[in-house]
Amino acid sequence: MQKKKSRFARYSGQDKAMLITGYILLGLFVLAIILPMIYIVVASMMDPITLQNRGITFDFSKWTLTAYQRVLENKQIWTGFWNAVVYSVVFTFLSLLVTLLAAYPMSRADFKGRGFYNVIFVITMFFGGGLIPTYLLISSLGMLDTIWAIVLPGAFSVWNMIIARTYYQGIPNDLREAADVDGANEVTYFFRILLPVCTPVIAVLAMWQFVGMWNSYFDAMIYLNDAAKQPLQLVLRAILIQNQPESGMISDMQSTAARAQLAELLKYATIIISSFPLLVMYPFFQKYFDAGIMAGSIKG
Repeated sequence: MQKKKSRFARYSGQDKAMLITGYILLGLFVLAIILPMIYIVVASMMDPITLQNRGITFDFSKWTLTAYQRVLENKQIWTGFWNAVVYSVVFTFLSLLVTLLAAYPMSRADFKGRGFYNVIFVITMFFGGGLIPTYLLISSLGMLDTIWAIVLPGAFSVWNMIIARTYYQGIPNDLREAADVDGANEVTYFFRILLPVCTPVIAVLAMWQFVGMWNSYFDAMIYLNDAAKQPLQLVLRAILIQNQPESGMISDMQSTAARAQLAELLKYATIIISSFPLLVMYPFFQKYFDAGIMAGSIKG
């Protein structure tokens, strides 16, 4: 009995070469992501003197959780963490609400003026007012040093609206006709029939917006003056870029060298703590990524 050839064996020489090249590049890409993560995790749990003198080591006797203890005991870290969660959740909710509502009429062929509004939306993707006019506008609206200066200016994303519009257009018209027969108006159809069907694209857009706000620090740096309102990323920026950890984290260290060593260790621990929520969230949203993202590439 002749042995059945594997799928790879049936490929031509050119296809095999392309496939092997793709696997090699993908492997290198994964290594470029995994190796720095491993380094940061290990470095965050090492004794600062050993880390400075010998680099990372897998000798567990040289490991310590001192950096995590000091970071978690710092009140500014927890304040920034809570602010980042609040800003990200509120921003994601407002962004989804505005984006999904705007995408619905743009997906309807019978919407008058759709071409005009589409041109206006696209123009905003390429041209903006700039930082100074935006700052003056937010200042004149009385939103400086408030949560609204962070969550409102970027709540509407034209790109996300286009993705949601394309997803709407892929839903059969029979669903809308059935809703009309049952007497559903536009509001009922949108919130009770259409949105439940659009769970994949909503999950993807929610993840994008949450991650974008969670990693953002520039707007907070410009519009927030009160340290009690600053998100975690500003605290992280002070530790990583400005090399200025909170004084309470290193105040008990006597020598300048010991403080510098501990400050270096605190950088890695803060990176891990700030990234932890995103690492926890991603597995719950991953199953929606293919269905949500591919919708925008099937129909233009």
